[in-house]
Amino acid sequence: MNAKTKLFAAVIVLLVGACTAPPTEYELLITNGTIYDGSGQSPIQGVVGINADTIAYIGDGNNVTGKETLDAAGMAVSPGFINMLSWATESLISDPRGLSDIKQGVTLEVMGEGGSMGPYKQPRVMKNPREEGPDSLSWTTLGEYLQMLEDIGVSPNVASFVGATTLRVHEVGYQNRPPSAEEMDNMKRLARQAMEEGALGIGSSLIYAPAFYASTEELIELCKVAAEYGGMYITHMRSEGNRFLEAIDETIRIAAEAGLPAEIYHLKAGGTDNWPKMDLAIAKIDSARNAGIKITTDMYNYAAGATGLNATMPPWAQEGGYRGWVKNMSDPATRAKIKAEMYTNTNEWENFFYLAGPDNIMLVGFDNPTLREKYTGKTLRQAAEMMGVDPADAAMNLVIEDGSRVGTVYFLMSEDNVKKIMQLPYMSFGSDAGAVAAEGETLESMTHPRTYGNFARLLGKYVRDEKVLSLEEAIRKLTSLPAENLKIAKRGMLSPGFYADVVIFDPNTIQDHATFEQPHQYSTGVTHVLVNGRQVLKDGEHTGAKPGKFVKGLGWKN
Repeated sequence: MNAKTKLFAAVIVLLVGACTAPPTEYELLITNGTIYDGSGQSPIQGVVGINADTIAYIGDGNNVTGKETLDAAGMAVSPGFINMLSWATESLISDPRGLSDIKQGVTLEVMGEGGSMGPYKQPRVMKNPREEGPDSLSWTTLGEYLQMLEDIGVSPNVASFVGATTLRVHEVGYQNRPPSAEEMDNMKRLARQAMEEGALGIGSSLIYAPAFYASTEELIELCKVAAEYGGMYITHMRSEGNRFLEAIDETIRIAAEAGLPAEIYHLKAGGTDNWPKMDLAIAKIDSARNAGIKITTDMYNYAAGATGLNATMPPWAQEGGYRGWVKNMSDPATRAKIKAEMYTNTNEWENFFYLAGPDNIMLVGFDNPTLREKYTGKTLRQAAEMMGVDPADAAMNLVIEDGSRVGTVYFLMSEDNVKKIMQLPYMSFGSDAGAVAAEGETLESMTHPRTYGNFARLLGKYVRDEKVLSLEEAIRKLTSLPAENLKIAKRGMLSPGFYADVVIFDPNTIQDHATFEQPHQYSTGVTHVLVNGRQVLKDGEHTGAKPGKFVKGLGWKN
């Protein structure tokens, strides 16, 4: 055999060997799907291979196989969605499934809008509502709370900002005064501890007492601590109404002077007189970004917000917490002063009573069963007529009788603005709601439909039906954009080496069904959801799996 013949034979052997090489096997193979990797780029047809909790392969599927397979034919395969504003703080303790969000593809719940689940001066102890595990649960710090969720088992991943309000209450209580030098040092120490435990940064909610009492300078000092750890500032600004533009200025100042990025929660202009301010607000944000100050935003996809009746009353009246508030409402002279301010258009505080009006305030959440049965779903004006009193008096009466702030929906915003701002390249999304099941005690109260529909509404109504955004851009805003803003590692993309948080949904059928009149209706169209490689939703039904992890910010490594 001459040299040429030997060479030819060797090449044939190599080719035959290559053709007969065994396929690479993955634990799970998602096949036949249209893959949106989260980058905003055009999708590809292919397969995703997963080993344990990690994405191990993305490609055309040539010479690969899986111990198990999921057929995603006709469906979109994307990274799991990130809920930038979650109030699943307690709902996940009682029900780890997080059904209202899991059924929309949410795999990470980000908490901490001003108030966070720690740090507390004394351990918070609560009866364990689950059948399994210890009889009671206890934690003091924010990190202990988040680790507890992972330990007792939850379906989605969890993360949190440390609340500026929580830090203030820890040291100052509910008083309307600045912290002393010692109290400020303690607040900063607690913020530092939270960052080292894994908090994402500092969160504020400045329209509410006692957060309202904090000065800009106080917030800057706290944010300087977060900046040391690569964290961010995220804020429900001091105004989304009459002083909307001034509140944006304050946010930009805090970010600039503390040296960290900032995000504006649920960007919106409340009250018809303020709707035209949105273009000026966007211009302010863009100007700051062009100057090198990173400002981002998030939103829910509705023209109505939800909070409590506390937003109808001046913050000074709420000094001293709920007891102080009730004392003020019960004193005839002070009550008259509160009522007069409720009817006054003011720049001093965010007056939802004036901005929405009693006809556009819907009562949805009561602790008192009698009030719940009588007034749930009624407007404040309707409730007042039933009581035979003025709407302002009705609001005060309900807070006193219910022993709570009373959950409330406010119709305040413009649909045109909703569509405009969701197109901003730095806009992500949050439900501003819990993650609940439409069953049992949950059905006894109403809620905002964003609880069940925020993410599906984006992909159905605004992407597919109204074409406000492309599907690939909407997915980017739900995945890689918030992950990048939060500086969390290996999430928000379908990429080898990243955690296998995956949602498989039908773009042609995904739909929200919750309404203001009938909110307890799950969204449809999401077929499968994986969290850390484990399937928590299969064919639209929960599997019982609880693989959620405590997702930490950068500070915990330091």
